[in-house]
Formats: sequence, structure tokens, C-alpha cells
Amino acid sequence: MTDSVPHSLPKALGHIRVLDLSRVLAGPWCAQNLADLGADVIKIERPGVGDDTRAWGPPYAHDAAGNATSESAYYLAANRGKRSVTVDIASAAGQALIRELVPHCDVVLENFKVGHLHRYGLDYDSLRAIKPDLVYCAITGFGQDGPYAHRAGYDFLIQGMGGLMSVTGERDALPGGGPQKAGVALTDIMTGMYATVAVLAALTHRDRTGEGQYIDMALLDTQVAMLANMGSNYLNTGKPPQRWGNAHANIVPYQTFACLDGHIIVAAGNDSQYQKFVTAGGRPELAHDPLYATNPLRVQHRDALVPLLAAMVRERSRADWIALLEAVGVPCGPINDIADVFANPQVQARELAFTLPHPGAGTVKLVRSPMRMSATPAGSTLPPPMLGQHTDEVLRDILGKNAEEIAALHATGTL
Repeated sequence: MTDSVPHSLPKALGHIRVLDLSRVLAGPWCAQNLADLGADVIKIERPGVGDDTRAWGPPYAHDAAGNATSESAYYLAANRGKRSVTVDIASAAGQALIRELVPHCDVVLENFKVGHLHRYGLDYDSLRAIKPDLVYCAITGFGQDGPYAHRAGYDFLIQGMGGLMSVTGERDALPGGGPQKAGVALTDIMTGMYATVAVLAALTHRDRTGEGQYIDMALLDTQVAMLANMGSNYLNTGKPPQRWGNAHANIVPYQTFACLDGHIIVAAGNDSQYQKFVTAGGRPELAHDPLYATNPLRVQHRDALVPLLAAMVRERSRADWIALLEAVGVPCGPINDIADVFANPQVQARELAFTLPHPGAGTVKLVRSPMRMSATPAGSTLPPPMLGQHTDEVLRDILGKNAEEIAALHATGTL
């Protein structure tokens, strides 16, 4: 399925241009959201090297002949809808080019270490002197102040330091127990999402007042904020929450079970659903057993009940259980691998997987933005760019540089 967003429909951010100095995931994820909403995103990359994630493979995209290209799947995941411009910002000429671009942009995104861009004259104070209403978003591991401000921050480290791993994973007393990180770089992605919200809010403020502003986004701040009820539970009780694996601290059965051919989730949120579950499974005597008749009793006696339920579930296939439980109104569902996800009829009906033409791979397979908007649909018609693909185009069309000037910049290694 190719991108079905018509070119003629308006874009919510079609009037916005973003200068993206970020790399890896948190910053590029924010920039990709803005691109999906219609912003013109100019991604600045190091000449000859580019974003670190270009080398984070395999896997890579493949061309029509099945040969691996130089485009890593990781890079493709976070960079659709952007234009790639190579600039050596460590050089005086490269810094001058960035400063030339700033007056033509509404937003600057960067995720360098604290103070790093000050020495290049590309920090917020330097750039707002050029464009006073600039929205400048800096993403770091720990923020612009505090005792950890100058430390490098990485998603895995922040998942650990920020408490997520303390509530993720199987209970210590069970096989496989211990802390686990999330299967995707959730802290990076959520920081990119919060940064997107902050940028949009700052643009709204600018449009109402003419005032730009500085946004200080930190991975650790985001991770602590997204602890949600777990953080609130601790603050209001003084007791750190523990890991429960795929079980629930307060509801039984509300967990995963192994079937003959895979796993399912059963989420029996009340006594009636529990009774229907065990009756459908051929164990009606468990429905009104005095040890298990109510949820508080089931929580109290979970160590005796859960093995009985696990043995019951193992007697049937995943498809049989889902059909049985859906028929009687017990919330349930499969645990899909990623192949199952993209084969799912609902995922296919929503066209979440799509393809775009690509200059190096012929076409690339991507995941569509989940933002569904009736008047200004989100979605990109630009694939993740090749390294430096749009350098000459941007310098010509935005800065008005002629072919000789551009060739001279290439010759000096600035581009």
C-alpha cells in the first residue's frame, strides 16, 4: 500500500520549517512527527557519515533485486518526510551556513551535550539574536541544569535510572525474574513525543504573542513523568512498587497464559468474567470455590489458583481460547510477534504499513503515522532521505546560492 494522503489536502504545519540538528532517536522522532504534520524538516547531517543510525544495521532496506542497500531499517524508522543536507558544523563555513538558514526556519531541534553548540555559535542565545521568535528545543539526557547535566544520557541507562526497569520484568522469586528494559527505546520515543507537544505549544504561543522560546527536554524527566500511576503510588504511600511480570498486582486472573501453540492474555476484571473463564475452560468447580470466589480471595490465593488456570489453558490452542472467551464476553487476546501484527486484519484495514518510492532502494516499507485527522491528514510523501540528497536543492532554493558557490562549499568539505 502506497501513501494515500492526497497532495492537494492542506497540512496542519505546512507553514512551518524545522531545522533538525538532532540524530539517533529522540530528536529525529520529534522531527518526524512534525514532518508527518506537514512541516518542511531540513535534517542536518555530517558529510560522509550522517546520522549515527545510518550505520545501525543490519537489517537494511533491500532493492528490487533483493540486495541490501546502505539504508538501515533503524534510520528509516525515524526519518521519513525530511530533506537531508550535509554540513560540517565544526567548521566556520558550516556554522555560517546554519546561521544563514535560521532566519528561514521556525524551529531548531538539537540533542548535543549541554554547552556543546555554544562554542559553535549555534546555541539558543546566538540564534535568537538572528531570529527573535525562534522556537529552540534542546534534548539531553538529564537537562540543562542539575548535578548530572553534563553526563551523556542513553535510553537504556535512563530506563534503569528512571525506575521503569524496576517495575518491568518477572518477579524476582520466579524463573526469569529480574529487571527488564522495554523491547523498544521507549524513553527516547516518549521524549520525542513530549518534545513534539512542547514545540507545538511554543509555536502557538509565538503565533499569539510573537515571542519565541527555549525548550529544555530531558530523557530522565520524561522517564520519571511517564511512571504515571507507579510514581504516584510511591509518592502517596512511600512504598516502591514491585515487578509483577505479566500479572497484575490487584486483579487475578489478569495475565498471560501459555496455550498449546502460543500465548494469550486473559483480563478478567470482575468475578463474573472469572466465572465465565473457568466455566468455558471446563473447570466450573473453580467458579464458586470458596478460596477463589471473589477477586480479593483470588489475589490472596493466586499462588494456588494460577497453576490450575495455567494447566487448564494449556489444553487448547490459542485460536480456540480466543473464540471461546470472546463468545462469553471475557476480555482476551493473542500475544503477537511482529509478523502477526502486520498480518492482523485490523492493522491491514488501517493501512499502518505502507511503501514510498526511494532513490536508493526503489521502494521502502514504513509504518504510517497513527495521527488520523479529517481536515489536515498526517502523513508523508517523502521517504527517509539519502545522505545529503537535498543539500544543493536547499542551498539553492532557500539561501539563493548559485552553482559556483555550492561547488566551492563542496570542494572545501563544508558540505
